Amino acid sequence: MKAFKPHLAELPFYPYEHHQAPIKLDQNESPYDLPQALKDEVAERLKETPLNRYPAMDAGPIKRAIAAFEGWPEEGVVVAPGSNAVLSTLALAARRVLDLVPSFSLYKWAAKVAGTPWEGVPLGPEFELPTTALRAHLEDGEEPGVFFFPNPHAPTGRFWGPEVVESVVAPAAASGWLVVLDEAYYQFAPSDFKKPARELPFVIIARTFSKAWGLAGVRLGYLLADPGVAREIEKMLPPFRIPTPTAMFALAALENPGYLAETVEKIRRERERVYLELKAHPTWQVFKSHTNFLLIRTPDAEAAFTGLLKKGVLVRRMDNQPGLEGCIRVTIGTPVENDAFLKAAFELAEEERAEG
Repeated sequence: MKAFKPHLAELPFYPYEHHQAPIKLDQNESPYDLPQALKDEVAERLKETPLNRYPAMDAGPIKRAIAAFEGWPEEGVVVAPGSNAVLSTLALAARRVLDLVPSFSLYKWAAKVAGTPWEGVPLGPEFELPTTALRAHLEDGEEPGVFFFPNPHAPTGRFWGPEVVESVVAPAAASGWLVVLDEAYYQFAPSDFKKPARELPFVIIARTFSKAWGLAGVRLGYLLADPGVAREIEKMLPPFRIPTPTAMFALAALENPGYLAETVEKIRRERERVYLELKAHPTWQVFKSHTNFLLIRTPDAEAAFTGLLKKGVLVRRMDNQPGLEGCIRVTIGTPVENDAFLKAAFELAEEERAEG
């Protein structure tokens, strides 16, 4: 493939392997769909919508709705077909990328695809934020870049409070770095960082409709940024990028957000229940989480993954990342799905004990 840039030949595929199972708890989706009444409303609107016409070139209607919902200037809202798309664009544009290890795989993957220099700073033994090491990188006197900082953190579920975050974010922004606070799971955490981001022009908030909103299939994500920064990012994104049906589903949700709080509360309650029950597992260590998933360290990730899959429960192996040896990740599902997972997890422990 001589037509392509040479570095692309060595790239791996994005690290996800598809499997089928009756109970799917591997991609941190919401177990609850958009309410049927809102689906029906969108279906009626679509009947009257000419799909032979392009959508709004600048996605104006959905940007205005997000701005109103978030209390953010419309000029500072950037939308894309999934937050992955705009995060990848930032990795493409960056002079270099700074990341945490372990972290959301997309950041490193997008940097490698773009040919952008990438560095990762390891978390502490208990997934503490390595503030001293981060500041050393952010203040090293070299040209700044983009720092991807998920909080709550994926894939550990760790949440860092305002003082810890600001101790890293403020010097980064002062050094010219663009800090992307990825808040994909913020609804499940104690607080968010929208207010500090308003005061620091080089700090961007990234959010998505794929988790708490229950709209992963719709594909819509957005940034909340300083209007000047947003304008530069908009230059790198194609026109007409939000399909008409995507915008209509998201608008219906934003106009009727009442279901969101109820959904989040149900998932939070189930997360705590599953966490507490897993603490009694004889060989697995479950970590506290502020997301819609739990990270679990097992003696053998492959054996745990395969054993659960044989029992009809699909989870995600995470042991391909440094610091996550033996780890699997399970999405919080419905109570019935969570019961099936717990039953399978403790059955595996019994089978191991009987064999040993």
